Amino acid sequence: MCRQDPVKMKSKASTPSVDTIRTTPILSKGKLDKEDQWLEKFDINAFATEIRTLGKELEQQQGEADVKHLNKMVLWSNICAALGLLTMGFGTNLIAIVGLSTWTFTRWTMIAHHTCHGGYDKCHPNKDRWSRFKFAIGSLWRRCNDWLDWMLPEAWNVEHNNRHHYNLSELDDPDLVERNLAEIRDANIPLALKYVIVFIAAATWKWYYYSPNTYKELKLALLRKQGKPLPKGIDPEDAVSIKSIVLGINPFYSAWEFLAVVIGPYMVIRFLLLPLFMASIVGFGTTELLGITSLSFEQVFYSSLYNMLWAELLTNLHGFVAIVPNHAGDDMYRFRNSCRPFSGSFYLRQVLASANFDRGTDIIDIMHGYLNYQIEHHLWPNLSMLSYQKAAPLVKEICEKHGVPYVKENVFIRTKKTIDIMTGTSTMRWLPEEYEREFLEQDYIQEKLKKTSN
Repeated sequence: MCRQDPVKMKSKASTPSVDTIRTTPILSKGKLDKEDQWLEKFDINAFATEIRTLGKELEQQQGEADVKHLNKMVLWSNICAALGLLTMGFGTNLIAIVGLSTWTFTRWTMIAHHTCHGGYDKCHPNKDRWSRFKFAIGSLWRRCNDWLDWMLPEAWNVEHNNRHHYNLSELDDPDLVERNLAEIRDANIPLALKYVIVFIAAATWKWYYYSPNTYKELKLALLRKQGKPLPKGIDPEDAVSIKSIVLGINPFYSAWEFLAVVIGPYMVIRFLLLPLFMASIVGFGTTELLGITSLSFEQVFYSSLYNMLWAELLTNLHGFVAIVPNHAGDDMYRFRNSCRPFSGSFYLRQVLASANFDRGTDIIDIMHGYLNYQIEHHLWPNLSMLSYQKAAPLVKEICEKHGVPYVKENVFIRTKKTIDIMTGTSTMRWLPEEYEREFLEQDYIQEKLKKTSN
């Protein structure tokens, strides 16, 4: 199904005048499922007004406290890095694996994620680094210093910050789990085998799926910007696979480009240079270490490498559990048409298609990568981590007032619901079409009223 502009869907004659703007809740348009009956009394304009007002208040309150909080999170991430790096040469051990894994996880989900969204653009004094226009982009040096991962930061900014956030749970959302896993959902294979496939995907998804497809989105964005057509016979929604890259049949970029530009720097630094560095300073020759044993260069190198590899598997699993369940489950809504950013429909969809996890303490929030405030983050993508902590109880209160479902569950319960979607044992919910169209109409009227008043 193609996206439709709600403005273009309506003729001039069918568009209500500003004088007939609805000021009362929408009347029932037919029998609704029990889970959807809140829609009958829902006032989208009143809800949007309260959410919009709260967002402005939170943004105005950002300042020195948010910068101090960011610095504290960076310190925690660096401590994890130090623990992992300093212990990875002493045999395969859990301290090194967990330290390295958590370092990689927090550097992406907490620090890069919120900085690349612009969460510190206005409140951080160091504009040369802590800005979405500077952080991790522009050069390999910036990438290595700020955020080095399987994904190219510029590509991730396009795929996540733009395409995902402003097409949430629509057909054009590149992170729509139910659609992306359609092949597994529909496969005529035993359920147990589907679980095995999902586990393998969860342990490898960053390099196997996310890295090549975020880069594809960057390439598509460049084609659109240049006004060039897509390659013939190509569906932009189709995923790029590692197989297509290796075989040279990927129409967007070559295997060499993908290796040299996207994944190569991460592979070389993490799995070669860092183990070599540790082996050089710790295990060169036969150095006595703490009176425990004499370790050779080769022993330290391979211990470091094995810890790095195990940490990579763990951080993929950790990232899968903290990220993928944010927008999947049989209680999450899907939508047929696009909507205007920061309209009533936009704010409603961020709540209906997002799930929060347990929250409250630094340790809980860090282990969730601050993705446990997913609803608040999607309502206002350009706020700080500290702002989301403040916002969560206030947003929940607004949702309860207007009868909007506000989902908050344990991350492992959400993971199980996500796996059910991936394997086809459950299905996501669609917002009733008549209400979706009505809300889009209200957005159009409100936009027209705003222009008239200006």
